[in-house]
Amino acid sequence: MAFRMTEMVGCEFPLFAFSHCRDVVAAASRAGGFGVLGAVSYTPEQLEQELRWIDDHVDGKPYGVDVLIPEVQAVDKKISADDIIAMIPSQYRDFTRQILREAGMAEDIADPQGGSQSPNTSLGQELLEVSFNHPVRLIANALGTAPPEMIAAGKKHGIPVAALVGAKEHAMKQIDAGVDIIVAQGGEGGGHCGEVSTIVLIPEVLQAIEEAGSDIPVLAAGGIMNGRQMAGMMAMGAAGAWCGSVWLASPEAETTEVFREKMVAATSRDTIRSKYRTGKYSRQLRSAWHAMWEDAGLAALPMPLMSLLSEPVLRALDKASVNGNPKAQELSSYWVGQGVGLVREIRGTGAIVQDFKEEFAAGFETLAANFD
Repeated sequence: MAFRMTEMVGCEFPLFAFSHCRDVVAAASRAGGFGVLGAVSYTPEQLEQELRWIDDHVDGKPYGVDVLIPEVQAVDKKISADDIIAMIPSQYRDFTRQILREAGMAEDIADPQGGSQSPNTSLGQELLEVSFNHPVRLIANALGTAPPEMIAAGKKHGIPVAALVGAKEHAMKQIDAGVDIIVAQGGEGGGHCGEVSTIVLIPEVLQAIEEAGSDIPVLAAGGIMNGRQMAGMMAMGAAGAWCGSVWLASPEAETTEVFREKMVAATSRDTIRSKYRTGKYSRQLRSAWHAMWEDAGLAALPMPLMSLLSEPVLRALDKASVNGNPKAQELSSYWVGQGVGLVREIRGTGAIVQDFKEEFAAGFETLAANFD
């Protein structure tokens, strides 16, 4: 299956490096892995700029793009971002101002910002069109069942479509939709994740696929931070590994120096599945941010209100933390999986890929030695 996976996308080693940072994507692909750019937050113009940069720095190696085309139009296209922001209750705005005030920062520094663009299906389709103008070798759907438009576009351009799932039932829906690759992410993973652990989810999904008479390859995701773990997942039948958190401790990542140091100091028990960032459960590094919201007793707002409220504040806190504000450093947080406890040092992306290769080989050697 490993060879099948690398043949599908043209990479040397089936280690898929998901990142919001173009530097990580390019470095991972140059090192023999397969970088995947998380493009959900980009405008089409921004994505075009990012992909041009990757094209110029990836040395001709393959890479992919992760976009989002919602299954259902959640927001009326006639509603602008300003209109959506106006839905945020004043009590919640006041609370974020209190957080900033207690951190010694200007209260209005991170007020939600509006604009003409509202979240909609057409934006995802525009991102797809931009992506296909570049030599991408994979398109992934970030959330929910891949819609017919994405499947059709992938077939038209001869590009495999991947989709993330957190349960075997979700995998069956993706198969029915016509995806080419399943990324099964366990609850240990950073960001939006389910509750089933990776070591249970992978065999469940593989068994369900087999029983459905399909042979779609499955990439294992969730808590995988080294090559030995990757070898273990592939010993169970996975075709490779999809990793996100491990790259966050690299200098190329979008994370701050403060957060990277917090990663090195953290244990596997220092993460939390919380709604106090996006409105849906996502795994993050536990910080004073979560404690303050929990103590306030305010229920998390639904998507996208919670994101519009929290992200400007968290970005401002990150900036202040880098400038030495100790309270902001306590509040600083980001998405990261339970595998953070395996992070011992800050390493470059290329070095991480190389370590994965060596640890992967060592893992299989250990497995073989047990049968001698």
